Amino acid sequence: MPAELIKPATCAVLTVDQMRAAERAAMEAGTSEWELMQLAGEGAGRWIARIAAGRSVCVLCGPGNNGGDGYVIAEHLRRLGSSVQVVAPKPPGTETANRAREYYSGKIESGALPICQVYIDCLFGYGLTREVEGNFATLLRQLGEASGYKIAIDIPSSIASDTGEQLGPGVHYDLTIALGAWKRAHFIMPAMASMGQKRLVDIGLDFPGGLPRLSAPPRIDPPAPDAHKYRRGLLAIVAGEMPGASLLAAQAALRSGAGYVKLLSDRSHPDVPAELVVDDGALPKALGDERIGALLIGPGLGRNSAARERLSSAFAAKRPMVLDADALHMLGLSMLTGIDTSNIAVTPHEGELAQLCEAFGIDVEGKIARAEALNAQTGMAVLAKGPDTVLAGQWETRFFECGSAWLSTAGTGDVLAGISASRLAVHGDAARALEEAVWLHHEAARIAGAAFTAGDLARAVKPALEAFL
Repeated sequence: MPAELIKPATCAVLTVDQMRAAERAAMEAGTSEWELMQLAGEGAGRWIARIAAGRSVCVLCGPGNNGGDGYVIAEHLRRLGSSVQVVAPKPPGTETANRAREYYSGKIESGALPICQVYIDCLFGYGLTREVEGNFATLLRQLGEASGYKIAIDIPSSIASDTGEQLGPGVHYDLTIALGAWKRAHFIMPAMASMGQKRLVDIGLDFPGGLPRLSAPPRIDPPAPDAHKYRRGLLAIVAGEMPGASLLAAQAALRSGAGYVKLLSDRSHPDVPAELVVDDGALPKALGDERIGALLIGPGLGRNSAARERLSSAFAAKRPMVLDADALHMLGLSMLTGIDTSNIAVTPHEGELAQLCEAFGIDVEGKIARAEALNAQTGMAVLAKGPDTVLAGQWETRFFECGSAWLSTAGTGDVLAGISASRLAVHGDAARALEEAVWLHHEAARIAGAAFTAGDLARAVKPALEAFL
């Protein structure tokens, strides 16, 4: 396969326009729209047949090609002997969808939602742009109240694919089956929270390289046979007026692969673990150590004049660096002058991302657009963190599955910053460090279980790391 093309197995995450372009390219290459619909419908039908396992099925079909997929699914299930009912409030509005309706040999109803055990939502696909109203909205409300197993085909029918915006009655699905490629809404909150499990059906499309994609589990190399603590990476964490946050980051960093972690602090830390070295000397002198592979600054830093001086000293050291928390609120364009920003990583949550965009004169809406614009304008790798996490780096934008909801507790962002900085100290690649950190963070949360503290999470990073060796 040419290097400039990628397949769905590599998990491209597309906009509506990109998906339409891929389908158009396939048709120009000789695959008809009807053939693509058959591939999509029958691929989804195979998933559904296994899940339904003989239970009664209702397929809701809209007037567009998503409805056409539904007719193909219904016929696939009917031929397997399943009990299938199709509800279509409106006849097909496209030639291909009409062909699919003719392909289906069963009866078609247009009224209320029947009582079934499995429901398949094929009312609207990935191109929805306006509010769902009338009979379609009524069906979605009935579906939301129904007690059966619910499956959305491609995109839930009241969701805008590019933004995740809710455009009608919301339904919580048990499964969403994406067709051909992932769409942005599959990985954007709050839309992704309603989709249940997600599966992808390959219909043979090719996509140009450089498109956003779903992040794959990283492979983390163990230390070389002749490694020593400095070659493995010396990480210096610049502490500030609130020591707890930097200590949490340090505990995570110690377990994330760096060979040596130092806390640069002018304060007393009676609870420092024995393995963490504390340097309480003048910060510019401490930062002059040429063996430092990366810096972390921001957790617990504060935002007063002393904090600003420490941030200026960190930039003056010109080392690979992770900026988090308070550092993000003080970051400005002047600080990046003369700096190689390609080895700088920032880890903002939603409010911090908005603050950064304001500081850099970026006027766009939405997490994805803001992260990509900030990366494009500054050259920094941007991890827009949250339950929906987006990474805009030097290669392309990466999306992630949702992590544990138990991560919504104080201090977990400090742990993520510590992991990110430790990985940066190991190999010096900012975007790669952030991607590895998200996976380690999520795996540590899985290991830590329910109701963990940030300290529990930091201690779980060590077994999490072992999962990726």
